[in-house]
Amino acid sequence: MGAAMRRIHVGNALSAFGLGFTVPYLYVYVAQVRGLGAMTAGLVLAVFAVAALMVLPLAGRAIVRRGPLPVLVAALVTAAVGALSLGLAGNAPAVLGAAALLGAGQAVMQPALATMIVDCSSAESRSRAFATQFFLQNLGLGVGGLIGGHLVDTTRVSSFTLLFAIEAAMFLLLVVVMSTVRTPHSPRIADAPASAAKGGWKRLLENRAMVQLSVLGFVLFFACYGQFESGLSAYGVEAAGISTSALGTALAANTLMIVVAQFAVLRFVERRRRSRVIAGVGLIWAVAWVVAGYAGLGHGSQEMATAAFVSTYALFGLGEAMLSPTVAPLVADLAPSGMAGQYNSAFALVKQLALAVGPAVGGPLAASLPAPYIVTFLLFSLGISVLAIRLGKRLTTAQDQPWLATRTKVVARGGATTESVSA
Repeated sequence: MGAAMRRIHVGNALSAFGLGFTVPYLYVYVAQVRGLGAMTAGLVLAVFAVAALMVLPLAGRAIVRRGPLPVLVAALVTAAVGALSLGLAGNAPAVLGAAALLGAGQAVMQPALATMIVDCSSAESRSRAFATQFFLQNLGLGVGGLIGGHLVDTTRVSSFTLLFAIEAAMFLLLVVVMSTVRTPHSPRIADAPASAAKGGWKRLLENRAMVQLSVLGFVLFFACYGQFESGLSAYGVEAAGISTSALGTALAANTLMIVVAQFAVLRFVERRRRSRVIAGVGLIWAVAWVVAGYAGLGHGSQEMATAAFVSTYALFGLGEAMLSPTVAPLVADLAPSGMAGQYNSAFALVKQLALAVGPAVGGPLAASLPAPYIVTFLLFSLGISVLAIRLGKRLTTAQDQPWLATRTKVVARGGATTESVSA
């Protein structure tokens, strides 16, 4: 990879490392350490989602007009101010205001960094670039959370202030790193759709393949990521009798699976149809929900239930590792030239909506009706497979099988006769 891409990946790792210091401890910090109660802590999490939903529609247009780097720098400075303010805030209004700044900055980072990856990669290298990003994000979050856990002390507010100060410092360090990046405009895939050539939300909505991918993305994030910290954990505690330490082990198993399996999985998926890979993820997650059902609704021992619950999180991690080199590059390849920022922001908005709705639906359902909860999300996972197969019928060869389209173009440039490849 080139120097620009290396710096972008370093930046991704730094931002994730900074977030890892505070994300696992945010609820405890607000509710217990600052003594503001569970209601305020819940409102902080809601503010994160609301701030993201407010700024993401504007972020796409700003990236298209100004480029991803200025937007990223503005987001990083905003997030740094929010993180430092959150570490110093002592009352509910100050905490909520700081959370809004941090949430807004953090939300805009995602499409800005994704657009920089698109601009610094080719169609052939894009899947590997996004897989590397996802790997480093999870590694950074895990390492940051591990170090933060050794620094934090619930009896000392100053220890949490230190964590938020480290997070702010990571964002500012990332500003310095990113300011040295010079992003070339990446070559576009030849037969990318031209129906949305003139940008804007109206044109994006006219791109039927992007609309279908957005619906699929909502279900993906709703049925998996939206359940990690709410529905699935509530189900594990209430129905399966999982201890908090076992819940921590399950989360660690998810991260470990991603870190260990990411590049092995990449070698498998980068020569497969993207739509079929996503459909496979739906089947893997369906198995994960069946295993979770055994953990809480079966009649095995507590040890077996715990092992099944940990395996559920590991299976989800396997699916995530398959999605990282698949979905984000597909969003980029659906975007007309110069519109990657708009499309990345739109997909990030879909993700935030799913992450806002998922816990609100999954948490109460899992705590009160565990069996319907498992059946519901088992059906959602199977729905992912159905939606992915339907999406595949609308994609071109270059979008669904970019490696095959690239090989065909290379042969054509060499003067050999090639047969057309259907999507």
